[in-house]
This record gives sequence, C-alpha cells and structure tokens, in this order.
Amino acid sequence: MIDRDHCLALDAGDPLRAFRDEFVLPEGVVYLVGNSLGALPRGAAERVRRAVEDEWGGQLVGGWNHAGWYAQPLTAGDRLAPLIGAGPGQVVVGNTTSIAIYQAVAAALRLRPERRVIVSDVRNFPTDHYMVQGLAGLLGGYEIRDVSEGRFDDAAVVLLAEVDYRTGARHDVPAVTAQVQEAGALMVWDVCHSVGAMKVDVSGADFAVGCTYKYLNAGPGAPAFLYVNPRHHATAENVLSGWHGHAEPFAFEAGYRPAEGIRRFAIGTPHVLSFAALEAALDVWERVPMDQIRAKSMALTSLFVDLVGDALELVSPADAAARGSQVSLRHPDGYPVMRALIDRGVHGDFRAPDVLRFGFAPLYIRYTDVYDAAATLLEVLDRELWRDEKYARRLAVT
Repeated sequence: MIDRDHCLALDAGDPLRAFRDEFVLPEGVVYLVGNSLGALPRGAAERVRRAVEDEWGGQLVGGWNHAGWYAQPLTAGDRLAPLIGAGPGQVVVGNTTSIAIYQAVAAALRLRPERRVIVSDVRNFPTDHYMVQGLAGLLGGYEIRDVSEGRFDDAAVVLLAEVDYRTGARHDVPAVTAQVQEAGALMVWDVCHSVGAMKVDVSGADFAVGCTYKYLNAGPGAPAFLYVNPRHHATAENVLSGWHGHAEPFAFEAGYRPAEGIRRFAIGTPHVLSFAALEAALDVWERVPMDQIRAKSMALTSLFVDLVGDALELVSPADAAARGSQVSLRHPDGYPVMRALIDRGVHGDFRAPDVLRFGFAPLYIRYTDVYDAAATLLEVLDRELWRDEKYARRLAVT
C-alpha cells in the first residue's frame, strides 16, 4: 500500500528536487499540465525586464547589434541543440511549430521530387496533419497516407510525433527512422511532447521540429525550433524564403540567395521578448542532468497509474517505457470531471472526445503532488462531484 509518507520519502531522495525552487508554482496547486504550458522559471521575469527596459529602452534599435537580437535564432538554437541530441549549427529557433512543420515537410518533398506520397498519422496533433493537408493541396498531385498502412517504399517524407499528444504513446525514434530511411524516404519528427521530459535524440533523422513552451518552460507563445540534419544543409530549400534566411540580408538584393547552413531556415524578424523568456528557461536546462529526467518521469507516471488503479480506463500504454511523461485516462464525462478536479487544485486538461490528460514535468513535480492528485481524482469520482452543472459549461480552451 502506497501512502503519503512513502511519497515524502521519495521526494527527500529525489536528485532533481532542488529544481522545483527554480519555478513559480501557486500555493495549493498541483500542476499536471506541463505537457501543454510549462511553469514560469523564476529568472524569466527579470530576463524579460532587462530585454524591455535595458535593451529596448536603453539601446533602442542598437539592440539588434549590441544585445544580440539578430543572432538569437542561432544562439538559442545552439543552446537548445543538446536537448534533442543535435550539435552546434543544426537548430534554428523562431516562428511556430506549424510553420516549422511546413518548412520541414516542404524541404523534404523537394529533396525527393520523384516521390508523390506523404505519410502522416491521423492521430498526430491536429496542426501537424492540417499543415500537411494544406501543403499537399497547394502543390497538388500528392497522396497523404496514414502511417497505419506501414508502407514507406514510395513515400517522399514521413512525419510523426515522438509522443502522441492524446494517449502519450511513444515511438521508438531510432528504429522508425531507420525503417523510413531504408525505404528511401525522409524522416521528420515532432518532439513537442517529449523534449524536456526525456532524453531526445533526433540526430539520425532528416528534420525535427518542436516547441519550447511545454516541458521547456519558455512561456506562452514561445518560439518553436527546427532541426536540419547537416547532410541536407547545402541542398535543402526553405520554401518560406524570408529575408533573414538570405545570404546577405542587409545587402537588400532583389533576388533571394539562401544563406549557408542552418541560417537559411530563418525567415523573418525574431520575437525578441519571447526569446528573452526562452533564454531564462535555457539557463535552467543547461544545468539539468538529462540522464535523470527520464527515470523520474517514468517513476511519476507509474506512481499515478498505480494510485488511480482501475477507477478509470487507462488510455496510455501500461508500460512506462512505452509512454511519454503523461498519463491519459478515459471517462465518458471527462470534461466535467476535469473541471471539477481543477476546481480542487489539481490541474490537468481534456482532449475530445473523452480523454483526461495529466502531464508530469520531472523538474518541478513531486511524488507527493502525484499522491495528492490521485487522491483528489478518486474523491471527485467517488462522490460524483463532477455532476455539478457548472462543470458542464465548455470553456474556449480545454
């Protein structure tokens, strides 16, 4: 029988426990939504203040040179690269995940012009599949095939998420990448729901994309990133040929000439204030022993699964190694159940039609948080507290 004292002992022995103090977490809240929006790093407010008052306020337009704004897509990319198994000069930061997906898939299609099939997953996060649909519709003549068919022999590109956003199921990145590339296709990974929650390595892939506002804690609207394997740097084309990807942006030439290396995948002006918050988050991540992240992630999710038991149907894989850092449960009235839970200080989220999601950010979630969350969920279910009619009203963001 697992009790709270046992969880207190686990917290006391947790090698990552000191990192919790690096984040702002409201009193009385168990925050299990790090897979949607990470908690605020304590250093972020001061870093953004400096960007606003000292750099913008004090240097004005000179900040592009003297505060390093112009170089941020590359300097932030080099700092982020180790978190996904990449090296310097292989990652560019900026724009959104949707745009990065568009860039990566479009570049892959141009590298395989003789093939007219895009393999995706209808269960991917909607923006992944929507961007593929939009690109295929624009270009014309492309078939979109679901990955469940298991055929890559005539595919130009395969786009998959390392961790399924709804179920938490995890792909074997090296094995799938090898299978796709052996078939002659190019591999694009979406690591939005894995980076920062486990050790990620996309170095063998052709492209990878991800966001920084989930487990990486860079804040709402934080910029996304794009990894391009060095073997494609000289030949991959950025179809969104903005001026910051030009070989000489300030020559103001009439024609586009792509920059060398990863810079060619920059597009336009970086969002400097959002970069400031990302830099504060990376100040934390550069000190995190990544080999300990995955072990704690699996321990947290396993504890939650054990404590909830059979009170709800488990949607995520039962094997901790086969899931990301989240647990998904099913209830026919999942939305009001989640609303009732949030009202009692345990924050998860809901994904239609009936899935309750709980994300476990290893840097700031404690074992006692998991115990309290499970106990509150069982109380909501046992006492049917979710039946209060106020919980049935849908909010815009679920």
